[in-house]
Amino acid sequence: MVSSQVIRGCLEQLRAITRIEFCVLDPAGNMVAQTEGVAAPDIHMVTGFAQSAIDSQIVGSSYYLKVTDDEELAFILIAQGNYEYTFMIAKVAVGELENLIVAYKEKFDRNNFFQNLLLDNLLLVDIHNRSKKLHIANSVRRAIMVFEIEAESEPIAAEMLSGLFTVQNGDYLTEVDENSVILIKALEEQEGYDTLEEVAKTAVDMLNMEAMVKVRSAYGTIVDELKDLSRSYKEAKMAMDVGRIFYAGKRVISYNELGIGRLIYQLPPSLCRMFIQEIFGSDELIEFDHEILTTIDTFFENNLNVSETARQLFVHRNTLVYRIEKLQKSTGLDIRTFEDAMTLKIALMVSAYMRELDRR
Repeated sequence: MVSSQVIRGCLEQLRAITRIEFCVLDPAGNMVAQTEGVAAPDIHMVTGFAQSAIDSQIVGSSYYLKVTDDEELAFILIAQGNYEYTFMIAKVAVGELENLIVAYKEKFDRNNFFQNLLLDNLLLVDIHNRSKKLHIANSVRRAIMVFEIEAESEPIAAEMLSGLFTVQNGDYLTEVDENSVILIKALEEQEGYDTLEEVAKTAVDMLNMEAMVKVRSAYGTIVDELKDLSRSYKEAKMAMDVGRIFYAGKRVISYNELGIGRLIYQLPPSLCRMFIQEIFGSDELIEFDHEILTTIDTFFENNLNVSETARQLFVHRNTLVYRIEKLQKSTGLDIRTFEDAMTLKIALMVSAYMRELDRR
């Protein structure tokens, strides 16, 4: 249903143009919205009018009109003004309110449709019938993009995103929980994953800089039909979870680029603990200090190149070699060799995954 704030805004705009005072009440006579100069209505008159069969009524300088929704009484509009055209303006106001009801109802229905679609709560025939009724094209290239936002910042973030992505462009925004906003992004034939990456980065940067909101984004694969959007949504959610565990420094995560993190995320915990025990001789998760972790990460980023790693870390080559040998003594792995480096990399990712499971 249309909020009282929206109705009040509509009435204030009409008042500013026509100098006529308005108020809107529900069928029980409770005030919904009013302009500042309106006189208090007679509640008995309002309730009697609501129960009558007539659509409009004049009492002194007040005009009572019914606002309907699918032929059911939704509101009662009262227009007050000593002008000849007051009744005509009141009829215009009724038309505006009824249009608002239809628009908000369609928005709610569309939002409800997409929520159920993403959560796999619709049969194929329901998807076809409801999308046709809501004028949502079926065969359009789309992808799901999830924006993870802190709960207290979600309203302002949703408002800013709604200004960036509009229904006119074929984009739809919805929510399934209080910590995220979901974008159903429509794509042209020539647009692909580069476009999604750019769109996500633009939205994240805008929210970070203009609204000072901490936000992360993840997106799934591109699909061609509405029925496949639930798959893209699941992929985007997985990308968000995997990115949080293995790629904490990235603000935008693509399902297609999760790599080995996606495989580890789908492993059973028992298998992960078995792997940790085989590598480190104990199922206890190994802890490295910040210096060693930084050294390992930089060494991997530089493709196991000792000289380049030492330069980036601003340490002597011998200092770096000492750290690597110290790591070898504690783990039995020499990360200067590809096989041991790969083993340690996977072990660190598995450990991060196990810590996340323990935290949950």
